Amino acid sequence: MKITDIRLDRLRLDLDPPFRAAWDPVPRRHFDATIVRVETDEGVTGVGSGDTMDGFEAFEHLFLGTDPLDIIRHVRTIETMNFHAGRYWPLEVALWDIVGKVAGLPVATLFGNVHKRVRAYASSGELKSPAERVESALAARERGFAAMKIRIDRAGLEQGIETVALVRDALGPDFEIMVDLNQAWRMAGDVEPALDFAAVRRTVERLGELGVFWVEEPLPYQDMAGLRTLRAETGVRIAAGEMLPSTSDLLSYLEHDALDVYQMDVVLAVGMHRARTLAELAHLRHRMFTPHSWTNGVGVLANLHVAAGVGGGPYFEFPYDPPGWTPERRDFMLTRPVDITPDGYVEVPDAPGLGAILDEEAVRRWRI
Repeated sequence: MKITDIRLDRLRLDLDPPFRAAWDPVPRRHFDATIVRVETDEGVTGVGSGDTMDGFEAFEHLFLGTDPLDIIRHVRTIETMNFHAGRYWPLEVALWDIVGKVAGLPVATLFGNVHKRVRAYASSGELKSPAERVESALAARERGFAAMKIRIDRAGLEQGIETVALVRDALGPDFEIMVDLNQAWRMAGDVEPALDFAAVRRTVERLGELGVFWVEEPLPYQDMAGLRTLRAETGVRIAAGEMLPSTSDLLSYLEHDALDVYQMDVVLAVGMHRARTLAELAHLRHRMFTPHSWTNGVGVLANLHVAAGVGGGPYFEFPYDPPGWTPERRDFMLTRPVDITPDGYVEVPDAPGLGAILDEEAVRRWRI
């Protein structure tokens, strides 16, 4: 089998009203998605997505004419490209989709097949007033979620803590709450300083008193010592790693036991194969793997297959914050959006490969 073509479809969905993500100072007026299709001489096509793939055309000759099943070779090639250019892990997603289709198995089965489904947590994206967030949490529980992640603005810590307290009061001790401080990385152009360690420590202690399941990205990635100290001094689980760009970074975190929860995204950080290896190392250290998955439905599925394959959990991130962010808006390029079951789980598709089926009419309509 040989790769005969690699096609990129760049899509743009206009958002009305705009979506104001907590981590981005600029309201998002459109949602971009790049679809990667890897075609073979035997008629098998793999689909991937999750990052922009900008500049990939300069490197496609490294894959054309090669065997798509040579996964390790391709992973190593993508790593060299990532060093010099962008993040091209959606290509690996498409290659695993081919591998699964050739094998006649879901990718999660190839990765270990620990879970057939994983309990989801509603991952909110906007900064809302305390009353609005309580209302959204009640609605999320009604829809089947047993947990929610609430984002706190670094410029509004008191209001953020108040929000968490009100959600806890309204939903009780059985509803899990995660908190994201979004201090590890920045959007392009955001040069405001991160919170200092003393402020973060006080915040984490107060959140711990409210019974949060974890506090996510409380400090910049380079402050590994601070992350370790937070864990030791507060007793609160610390989660991070979603955008750490290399396996060496994550291996260093594992070696220094810096985190309770490892969150490397398989399409935005280190790829599916490397994430699988790092997740298994985390499990051997009795640490959790629950990947970041704030991307479109194809990227959500890629992260789900790895998490389910290696036994990630106990929760899986499900980007969800209506009315601004819904499965239908997020997965506009699919025939059917990825969604949760009535009892709050995300199920691994039983189709060979990823189980992502493109809506070709939507692809044509929103292609740019």
